[in-house]
Amino acid sequence: MADKSNDPVAMWQNMIGEMEKGFNSFANQAMASPEFSKVVNQVGGVSAGAQKQLGDLMEKYLVGMNLPSRAQMVGVAERLQSIEGQLNEIKAMLNAMNSNAAASVGGMAGAPKPPRTKRPPSAGGEPK
Repeated sequence: MADKSNDPVAMWQNMIGEMEKGFNSFANQAMASPEFSKVVNQVGGVSAGAQKQLGDLMEKYLVGMNLPSRAQMVGVAERLQSIEGQLNEIKAMLNAMNSNAAASVGGMAGAPKPPRTKRPPSAGGEPK
């Protein structure tokens, strides 16, 4: 069995472990400071501002290319869903009307029809 004090892999693992402990303690101290949270908030604000500017720029570009923006496509999709919902309601009402009409016609089919009568011939003979 190899001696751990002379084993290069064990020394490497020990060195990495100590470096991790040192980095973790440094990071914990840095994150606990108010300056760190201030910097993080500023970076977040800058990032949000840059994202908004990029969105505005993209919107202008799409308008210039005569293409719809994401917001416009979302609006079209919402309107299309509304129209589809209304069509489904209309279809349901038509199906209900057809089933009611079929039931009322089906109920009359069993009833006898009145006898047909011939019209009496006119006094002048055949109709002209």
